[in-house]
Amino acid sequence: MSETAILAEDLTRKFGDFTAVNRISFEIKKGEIFGFLGANGAGKTTAMKMLTGLLIPTSGAAMVSGWDVYTEADQIKKNIGYMSQKFSLYDDLTALENIRFYGGIYGIDRALLNRKTNEVVEKTGLADVKNKQVGSLPQGWKQKLAFSVATLHNPSIVFLDEPTGGVDPVTRRQFWEMIYEASEAGITVFVTTHYMDEAEYCDRVSIMVDGTIAALDTPDGLKESYSAESIEEVFIQLARKSTTVDNPS
Repeated sequence: MSETAILAEDLTRKFGDFTAVNRISFEIKKGEIFGFLGANGAGKTTAMKMLTGLLIPTSGAAMVSGWDVYTEADQIKKNIGYMSQKFSLYDDLTALENIRFYGGIYGIDRALLNRKTNEVVEKTGLADVKNKQVGSLPQGWKQKLAFSVATLHNPSIVFLDEPTGGVDPVTRRQFWEMIYEASEAGITVFVTTHYMDEAEYCDRVSIMVDGTIAALDTPDGLKESYSAESIEEVFIQLARKSTTVDNPS
């Protein structure tokens, strides 16, 4: 069995005359935590949409869990987890109702879903508020619940689009502990973030500039290559080379 979770080769997406993603290539191993960084307009959201089967590439190739992004997008959608940049659960449902609703969508049988529901409630600390509408919960709890739901069906890969936006530092750390647990269980984690300190938690990091991958390495490797003390310094050095501003990504 292949140890490759995601493979992209010259993956490209154009919108008219504008090239949002320009021939990006990379390979991600199973169980890896892969950080996908870039300023607004760099192309990272467009790239993620192609990899999750939401957007057809203009050219190039990509395989996600062995499925082709051109011809097997529906299989990709069924076999991955996805947590959007904006909160993706239903505010007018309770935490329990959200878990059970998505468990039904994923086709999890009732006995297993009951066990998983109890596990999620315990892991996220929602026992006292599990019957409250999600819209009334603090942002940190919402995000942890959304991540738990995205991995409810044990996907081979979970895509996280800036999952810790708007939460406090303590909750961010707790969220990353959940990411580590998922990785240790063999789930590949593809995560975008605008918090440069979070990039340090990834196994490898890529940094996009103007639709291309300007750098890709381990956090320590990037800092060594750019004589920087932090990923933020590396990011600033690369972002200064950008020729576009505020293009849609």
